Formats: sequence, C-alpha cells, structure tokens
Amino acid sequence: MPELPEVETSRAGIAPHIVGKSFREIIIRQARLRWPVPPLQTTLPGLELLSVARRGKYLLLATQPGCLILHLGMSGNLRITHPDHAPGKHDHIDFVFADDTVLRFNDQRKFGAVLWTEDEPQLHALLRDLGPEPLGADFDGAYLLSRAQKRSLAVKSLIMDSHIVVGVGNIYANEALFMAGIDPLRAAGSLSAAECGRLAAAIRQVLSAAIAQGGTTLRDFANADGKPGYFKQSLNVYGRAGLDCLNCAAPIELFKIGQRATYRCRVCQV
Repeated sequence: MPELPEVETSRAGIAPHIVGKSFREIIIRQARLRWPVPPLQTTLPGLELLSVARRGKYLLLATQPGCLILHLGMSGNLRITHPDHAPGKHDHIDFVFADDTVLRFNDQRKFGAVLWTEDEPQLHALLRDLGPEPLGADFDGAYLLSRAQKRSLAVKSLIMDSHIVVGVGNIYANEALFMAGIDPLRAAGSLSAAECGRLAAAIRQVLSAAIAQGGTTLRDFANADGKPGYFKQSLNVYGRAGLDCLNCAAPIELFKIGQRATYRCRVCQV
C-alpha cells in the first residue's frame, strides 16, 4: 500500500497543479469506497483550493469553509489529467477545476477514502489520535525511548503503530531496523537510549531518502505524473529473503510479525 513517502510524493506532485484554483465540477462515478463519499457535487464547486497538506498517510485539501480528507487505501493514486482523457475502470472521482485541470482519484480495491469536514481537520476522528510526524521536531530518540519503556511488544510493531509515530509502514520499518542494527523481534522495552537514538535517526534517514527518490514502486503505486517511484532500487533488506546481506553476506531471513513480512540479518541486527 502507499506509505508515507508515496503519499508525500503524491502531495508534492499534485499541489503545484491545483493550489489556488477553484473547483468547477465534481464527478463521482463510485461513491462506495471505504466509507461513503459525501455529496461533494454540491459542496465544492466555486470554492478555491488553498493548500494541499499531509498528516501521516492522509492528504488534506483545504478550502475556506472546510477540508477534504483523502486516503489512498491499499492501491489508490492521484493523477493530474484533462477532461478529454477518458476515465478508466477504477477512476472513481474527478475533481475538475476552472481551468480544466482534473485531479483524478483511482482506487482499484476501493479501500481508499474521500471525506469532507468543516471542523478543524486535526480534530477529525481519523487524525486526532495520531502520533508525531517522523520527520518533525517532535520525533527523536528521547521520544521513542519514552514510548518504548516497559513495553514487551516487538520493536517493529512499536514503530509501525500510528499512535506512536505516523507513516512508518512495513517496508520502511524493515529498512530502518536494518540500518540501525536492531533485531525487529527485540522487545521495545529492551532498547537503550543510544539504540532509540539510532533507530529514530534511521527512520528519518530512510523516509527522507525514499521521498527524495519518489517513493517505493511496489505493485500499484505511481506518482501524480504516472511515473513510478525509484526507492525499490535502494532497498537493503526488504524483499531480499535468502539473498546475501549487503553488509556481511549472511542470508537474509524472512518471517512474520503481526502478519507482516519481516526481514532481518541475524548477524547485523542484534
């Protein structure tokens, strides 16, 4: 599914094309996504889009009276196109702007979401309990240590909990733990302050690199121009089960934590 770097890539890709423009028409071809799509045809036309922001894996498209909350689900994507370009089978919603720019929401599995709120979006039920942004000033080793202490769950599960820190999905959790030299099965409460510092820094480094390279190409993700991300070329451990560790040549192991594929080098990660 699209993770934080993919969502941030989408945000950066669509924002220059639509911010400052007014909605002209909303075309809803499929209103039954994860939750029912509200009647945006009567809400948005005539409103100016003021900004496109991201909170975790949610995109926030703000207008003066309210805010669209978008989630890409398991396989969703957003594309900039033109009304003359015929929609495909899974192109469920078109946001048409006054200059004929179209923001098209595609979601093959229909697990995504398009919602509307006229309240402060950060107080929405989907957002209000989220943890800090991993690239923000509130996330560091000291914070991670404070949330890890006395916890017996696996450290990989801890950093994938959106109430602890947002946006650290499975791919990047595996990569960050490898970079930090920490076994994903370690009890979170066993981490030292130094290890938490290493892990927080690794999370920031891995996510920053992925954003810089346009996200990770796995199955369905493509950016706003339809071009795939390139971070898959730089993965050190994810998807490399049975191959030699790039550091020590020991075989990369594959197992599951919480039903999620987990990769480690038994030598490099302790």
